[in-house]
Amino acid sequence: QVQLVESGGGLVQPGGSLRLSCTVSGVPFSIFPMAWFRQAPGNQRELVASINIGSGSITNYRDTVKGRFTISRDNAKRTVYLQMNSLKPEDTAVYFCNRPATSSQFTWGQGTQVTVSS
Repeated sequence: QVQLVESGGGLVQPGGSLRLSCTVSGVPFSIFPMAWFRQAPGNQRELVASINIGSGSITNYRDTVKGRFTISRDNAKRTVYLQMNSLKPEDTAVYFCNRPATSSQFTWGQGTQVTVSS
């Protein structure tokens, strides 16, 4: 059974940083592309960043986070990370990890809350 466990969220002031982690169990992690999503209250879940299989040499970001967020993966630890810098109030959301393609996603985890506020 696949399990996604996100962690690392919290309350941070504008301009601050957080590092999110997502540990994946139950599947051979290294063969799956992975992504981070977020969902703010009243909004649909949106793709934030994705990373390809293996070493993760190919990454993609939504325009609003380019230059501020960095996605990475550690296959030995079965974990995908999201380093978030220069955080803005509009980054406030629950963050989730999963496969990027909606047609083949795992069961969603509980997510981790990120709140950017002064």
